Amino acid sequence: MTDNSHENVPSRQRRRFAGISSRAYEHPADRSALVALRKLTGFDTVFKALSGLLPERSLRLLFLSDSVRVSEAQFTHLNDMLRDACYILDLEKVPPMYVKQDPQPNAMCIGLDEPIIVVTTGLVELLDEEEMRAVVGHEVGHALSGHSVYRTILLFLTNLAVKVAWIPLGNVAIMAIVTALREWFRKSELSADRAGLLVGQDTKASMRGLMKIAGGNHLHEMNVDAFLAQADEYEKAGDLRDSVLKILNVLPRTHPFTAVRAAELKKWSESRDFQRIMDGHYPRREEDKDTSVTDSFRESASHYADTVRTSKDPLMKLVGDIAGGAGDLGGKLRDKFTGAAGGGTKGGAQGPAGGSATGEKGTSGRPQDPED
Repeated sequence: MTDNSHENVPSRQRRRFAGISSRAYEHPADRSALVALRKLTGFDTVFKALSGLLPERSLRLLFLSDSVRVSEAQFTHLNDMLRDACYILDLEKVPPMYVKQDPQPNAMCIGLDEPIIVVTTGLVELLDEEEMRAVVGHEVGHALSGHSVYRTILLFLTNLAVKVAWIPLGNVAIMAIVTALREWFRKSELSADRAGLLVGQDTKASMRGLMKIAGGNHLHEMNVDAFLAQADEYEKAGDLRDSVLKILNVLPRTHPFTAVRAAELKKWSESRDFQRIMDGHYPRREEDKDTSVTDSFRESASHYADTVRTSKDPLMKLVGDIAGGAGDLGGKLRDKFTGAAGGGTKGGAQGPAGGSATGEKGTSGRPQDPED
C-alpha cells in the first residue's frame, strides 16, 4: 500500500468529501451489522488473528507474480482513477490495485490488514472511462467501509466448504456461516454502489456500467429505462410462488441481481440523503466512535418496515397485509399459493393464468454474478 499525498486531483471537477464516514453511504442493513461488529471488543483482533490460517499472504504473492500492478508506469488511466477515488472519499492511503487476465468482468477488494483491489481484463475492456470510474469508486468504498476483511473470510470459507464437502456433515456449519455472510455481503454491494456514485458523480454512467455487466458491450442495443423497467417487473411479477423462487435464486449469490442493483442505486440517487451528501452535509469519521448501535438497528428496522410497506413483491404485500391486521391468514396463504380466485384481496397478486412459476426456474443453470 502506498501513501496518498492527494497531489493528483480528479480529472474533471468533482466534489470532494473530506473526512466522510462510510456511514454516509452504507445501506441501513449493511451499516447496522458493521456497527454492531465494530462495537464488539476485540472483534477485529480476533479476525486478524486468523491471518495465519487465511490465504491472504498467498493471495498477495499470487497477484504480485501473476497480474499487472497498476501504477504510473502501468495502466496509468486506472492509476489516475484510483487516486481520484481515494481523493474524493478522503481515503488516506491508496490500496494496491492489480489487473488480472480473465475474460469474466469482475472486481474485488480483499485483504485483512490492508485491502487490495483486483479488476479483470474483461471488466477493463467492457467499460468506458466514466463507467470504470464508478467501479473503482465502488471498490474504494469497500476499502473505506472495511468490507475487505469480511470478503476475505467469505472467500476462505467458501473454498473450505468445497474441500470438506466429502466429509459427512462436514460443511453444514461452514455453509451456515457462508450463507449469513452472503446475505450481509449482498447488502454491502448496495453500499459500495453508492460509494461508486459518490466518486463518479454521474448517475447515467453508473447505470450504464451495471447494464453492461448484465448484457455485455452492446450499448447501442440496450436502454437504461427499459433495463430499470425489468427490475420493476421482477419485483412485482407473479404470485407467492415466484416470491419463494426469488429467495431461492438469490441465496447462493454474493451479489444482488444486477437490474435490482441498478434500481436501488437510481432510487438512492434521487433521495434527499444523496442530495445532502452532495451539498456537504454528511457523517464524519471523527464521529464514528460515538455511533449508537441502538440507533443503527432502529434505522435498519425502519428501512425494512418501509421496504415491506412500499414493495410490489407479492410476499412483501402479504406481510404488509398481515401487519396491517388482515384476517383469515390461513385462507390468504392457501389462495395465494394455489392461485385461487380469492387470492387477490387486500392488494395481493392474482395467481398466473398459466401457472408458469415452477421449480424449473431454479438456480442450477444460473452463472455466478460477475461484478463486485
